[in-house]
Amino acid sequence: MRRVLTLQQSTIGKKAVMAVTGIVLFGYVAVHMLANLKIFIGPSSIDSYAEWLREVGSPALGREYVLWAARAALLAAVALHIWAAVSLRLANRAARPVGYRKNQPVESTYASRTMFWGGALIAAFVVYHILHLTVGSVHPAFHEGRVYDNVVLGFQVWPVAVFYMLAIIALGFHLYHGVWSFFQTLGWNHPRFNEYRRGFATIFAIGVSAGFIAVPVAVLAGWLAP
Repeated sequence: MRRVLTLQQSTIGKKAVMAVTGIVLFGYVAVHMLANLKIFIGPSSIDSYAEWLREVGSPALGREYVLWAARAALLAAVALHIWAAVSLRLANRAARPVGYRKNQPVESTYASRTMFWGGALIAAFVVYHILHLTVGSVHPAFHEGRVYDNVVLGFQVWPVAVFYMLAIIALGFHLYHGVWSFFQTLGWNHPRFNEYRRGFATIFAIGVSAGFIAVPVAVLAGWLAP
């Protein structure tokens, strides 16, 4: 137990927490994106999928623990990910209380330099996204269970659609650096494979981002209508 606590308090331990929780969150984001693409099949496809998700946790089926267990695991992953990110940020600032007089990045990428603030934007977006399309409290015409119409009507408000796309672009940068770095944090890297690792991170980030952005673009273009 002492070793576990020591590791958890160390920089390496916190990076490992970020890597493991990142894998969980990246998996969720990928599945969520693929589920969103059901909207292009039609209203019945995405609405029935949402109904299936609700039925998984239905007390009538005796499986209410399934949905709540998934939600609890996801919430724990988010909380631990944010805790590790903030802890590492504070540790870095404490190690160098006075910043560089002139900061000239050499090895770092834009994605790595914006991870913290990009993560803050994503966190704020997730809260808004839940209020918008899950709770419906900030939606112009929310109807419980009518996912297709809720999405289309919600993204017909162009400032909301633009904000959504900007947040997804930030998510793309976050995914790219996150996927690239968690391999290294967990020791799953080798000079012979780093090129493939970077390629996988690029394809994953672009694919997920494009899948999410395709929905508001289709709504604004009039390809999806209520």
